[in-house]
Amino acid sequence: MDKLIYTAMTSGKHTMAQMDTVSHNLANISTDGFRAQLDSFRAVPVLSTDLPVQTFVVDATVATNFDQGVTHTTDRTLDVSVQGHGWLVVEDANGKEAYTRAGSLKTDQNGVLQTQRGLNVLSDSGAITLPPDETITISKDGTISSIPIGNKVANGTIVGQLKLVNPPENTLVRGDDGLFRAKDGTVADADINVTVLSGSIENSNVNPVESLVNMITLARMFDMHIQLLTDAQTDDAKASTIMALS
Repeated sequence: MDKLIYTAMTSGKHTMAQMDTVSHNLANISTDGFRAQLDSFRAVPVLSTDLPVQTFVVDATVATNFDQGVTHTTDRTLDVSVQGHGWLVVEDANGKEAYTRAGSLKTDQNGVLQTQRGLNVLSDSGAITLPPDETITISKDGTISSIPIGNKVANGTIVGQLKLVNPPENTLVRGDDGLFRAKDGTVADADINVTVLSGSIENSNVNPVESLVNMITLARMFDMHIQLLTDAQTDDAKASTIMALS
């Protein structure tokens, strides 16, 4: 009885947590470069000399789906999508390096290259400043060049290069701000094998149909856990009645 109660109770709690994760994924369907979060759970025994038969459910894995999302063309100069594995490097709110796949970029009033959230996009030497009133191109390796508007003869002037990295995915952790960082706090070196495609954006890799089906399944699982608790209460009442009669 104790095993049933503890397992159903904790499993119901974590099922609600998993529904929150699925809801979070669905809410980010339209977020560029978003990586879906994955959860799984397992039952473990309660370490106790008094009630050794009790078990409860705990988070076994909080992981990320790193599959690439669908890329769509925007024909906008400052839009880039990372091809295959790899990341853009940005400066987070604490001034440290973090990684993102959101490649819809812009410039602030000072010409500093930023994400749509206002985070500075970094090169190996720091923030990148683009000259005003010039045509900007971004090549496959992340090199940023500028050409004076209307000048079709002059060669492009290199003004910076995106820092592109590809740390092992199993060493990354997602922060509360949605950015990824190394678990040990180290900074990844630039990887020349990482490439970008200018004029395109990578969509979120969340599968809306799969997520909706998963949410329905989780709702049914939660109902099952509540029913198990109800059955345990009923069985306990019956057992108490039988004990009183005997």
